[in-house]
Amino acid sequence: MPAHFSHRILLINPNSSTATTQMMLRIGRAGLDEGSELVGVTAKRAPRMILTPSQLAAAAEEVVEMATAGTADCNGLIVSAFGDPGLDIIRKHSPIPATGLCEASMLEAAAGGRRFGVATVTPDLIPIIDQRAASLGLGALYTGVRCTHDDPTALTADSDRLNGKLGEAVEECLRKDDAQVVIIGGGPLGQAAVCLGKTFDIPIIAPISAAIRQIRLQMQFFSSLTYQS
Repeated sequence: MPAHFSHRILLINPNSSTATTQMMLRIGRAGLDEGSELVGVTAKRAPRMILTPSQLAAAAEEVVEMATAGTADCNGLIVSAFGDPGLDIIRKHSPIPATGLCEASMLEAAAGGRRFGVATVTPDLIPIIDQRAASLGLGALYTGVRCTHDDPTALTADSDRLNGKLGEAVEECLRKDDAQVVIIGGGPLGQAAVCLGKTFDIPIIAPISAAIRQIRLQMQFFSSLTYQS
């Protein structure tokens, strides 16, 4: 007999790597209760890893298309790229709760007035990350981005090297920027974020896990409103 799920969450990977989607799903499913299901869809027109603002902007259209196609049988939606491409448009038209990796991570990192920074591998996306912090009203707590200096595609292909270089960027967030919490900024960096969370004594925000927690809160709130009405 097939399992029955009370909630179904759609994870949209704006990058075109199915391996990245499967990694995201493994991490996300670890944060679900038994009554929830997480399913994923992968972009086809985007690069395997989004590295520039123009690529991120171009991804938004396909993300909205995938959201439109998938909302009919889902209770919540996650845009699983750190720039949250298409999220604002989705919110205007979708009947279900939605969040993105950057939004969910920053809201969680800033909880309680904590100063937070971002460690990532994509220097060209730093202005986008800066803008997201400002648009969320978190600029006063945001300590900025520290980035690795290697080619992002090559670095993410070597997990040990990726963890080491991101760890150095985390240390810079702490020592140079006085961050109290550090976000690992990127969907394809999801597994590295989980590993680094076990290495540091300070909170390391893994964006996929943060998005799962955020969408669960949104769905609970949405359900309470529906029940009351």
